[in-house]
Amino acid sequence: MTPLKLLNFQHILTLSVFTGAANGYYFHTWMECIYSSPDLSDMEFIEGLYFNKYPVIKFNSTVGMFEGFSDLGIKTAEMWNNDTAFLQQTMAKVDTYCKPNAEAYEGAIHRKKERPTVKLSSVMPGDGTHPALVKCSAYDFYPQPIKVYWLKDGVPVTSDVTSTEELPNGDWYYQIHTVLEYTPKSAEKISCVVEHASFTRPMIYDWTPPAPEFEWDIQLLFTIESAALLLGIIIATAGFIYFKIKTSRL
Repeated sequence: MTPLKLLNFQHILTLSVFTGAANGYYFHTWMECIYSSPDLSDMEFIEGLYFNKYPVIKFNSTVGMFEGFSDLGIKTAEMWNNDTAFLQQTMAKVDTYCKPNAEAYEGAIHRKKERPTVKLSSVMPGDGTHPALVKCSAYDFYPQPIKVYWLKDGVPVTSDVTSTEELPNGDWYYQIHTVLEYTPKSAEKISCVVEHASFTRPMIYDWTPPAPEFEWDIQLLFTIESAALLLGIIIATAGFIYFKIKTSRL
């Protein structure tokens, strides 16, 4: 589902009973343009009039009428609803006010291209009885369309892949994740490919599996044993030299 987009426009008029006084009367209008469709066909215009934070009158283009919230607001809304010309003029703000601003905003956004940050990570290491799971994630990219897929030794993978759709971050950027299930093989090359408008060519990210823990244990044990052997040779050599020196003095 495409998230709703909201444009806010606020105008505030301050009326103070004393010039320069901190306390006074505040009147403001709040106009909103709400839409989710790329062609702006579902555009909705909402305008609210407030006095000291309290709503007085509200107009909604979907309803097509003014609604009052106070004695003055109810009387004014009734008068404006009976004014056909004024009602049509307010309704026309969907096309004369909202859509031009939304088009300008969308145009500025679409001219911007943000490269995704791509990360490969292990979800589950494989062993002799279970397959391995590796995830390829692309973060903070714009615009939304993107293609992410896997390669095994340069050949596209068509099975054992689970992917999400482009997920909105809520800040106009997106993220996407895809997981590959595979059985680790010696010398096999696993890669994640990302195609996006911000790239001039498909970007390939190779997966390097983390070394199994037992391999690190063997390497550590080998290092310790080697150090112990070297220390033993040094001690033995030092003892032999000391023995030779002492013997020669006798």
